[in-house]
Amino acid sequence: MVARIHFAGPIQYRVRSAAEIGQSILKVSARRMLKGPRQPSWSWLMELSTEVLKKHVTTAFTMRDVVEARAFLDSVVISSPALSGVDITPIVQEKFRGSWFTPKNAEAAVTVLYFHGGGYSFYPRAYANFIALITLAAKSKTFALDYRLAPEHRFPAQLEDALNAYRWLLETGMEPDKMIVAGDSAGGHLALTLLLAARDSKLPLPGLAIALSPATDFENARARIVSNQESDWIDRKMFQRWADWFCDSIQSRDPLVSLLAADLRGLPPMYIQAGDCEILYGSIQAFTDRARSQGAEIVLETWKGMNHVFQMFGPDVSQSAEALRRIEQVIDSRVRGQKEAEAVSS
Repeated sequence: MVARIHFAGPIQYRVRSAAEIGQSILKVSARRMLKGPRQPSWSWLMELSTEVLKKHVTTAFTMRDVVEARAFLDSVVISSPALSGVDITPIVQEKFRGSWFTPKNAEAAVTVLYFHGGGYSFYPRAYANFIALITLAAKSKTFALDYRLAPEHRFPAQLEDALNAYRWLLETGMEPDKMIVAGDSAGGHLALTLLLAARDSKLPLPGLAIALSPATDFENARARIVSNQESDWIDRKMFQRWADWFCDSIQSRDPLVSLLAADLRGLPPMYIQAGDCEILYGSIQAFTDRARSQGAEIVLETWKGMNHVFQMFGPDVSQSAEALRRIEQVIDSRVRGQKEAEAVSS
């Protein structure tokens, strides 16, 4: 059930992407033969996916500008059974845009508002496959927000788009307690900041927030990123570039940017997944500790040996498949309710 990769866009990007994948296959295979897996729990596919991602994003940062970097990232396209299992419908509103991802077994009562990762700067075409995986796990319609990207649009543009989309869903009649706000990486950060902004705006709050490997600290992130550089596919330099594009240095102290300075009281339940081999793990732990100290209802599930947003590796990596199943279980128990979950599954 491995996803298939094909290439699109300008020929020079397609050739370079294909060459990088070929080089990564040789490098990973040779390294595993000589030294064994980089992490004991890593399959060949897990290690290869990590190598390909790191090489691909590193190359993107060598491009002339962010526009060219996005075009290069779009040269890799993924097709998979997950994508075949959803219908994708683009939506354009006056103040935001996005797409509905609708699975065949969608339950109308539950809705996911999803924010993609990409350092607030990238939204590669291949991301559709991951959003499809999340949608199928949730067994619900998912609205994936195509928020404005940095550096052209800096903080708080992305939060404004998220609030506009959230208000729109409420105005269409969605029940707040049947709504889930979710995201990965920068999108996980956006999901958590949306909770704060919605609370402070006196909006009805969603029933649950799900954050996968969320960024939580932009003010002291460089000091916290001291480990896992060899195991993760993002590194300190990448994170700093994204942070510089996202906001001014003085804005990094804003509680809506660095969540370790935020008042986290009065928020709905939060469920976080993270790998202990990702560079953001220390700041994710610190955020969880702060939330608990303020009485917030929060669960952090740590996945041993896993790196940043490992869930995107899908059903062909056992840990990723299990993490997606856990998302399904949490939604069933916290939002859908056991009886409703059984009805949807039957």
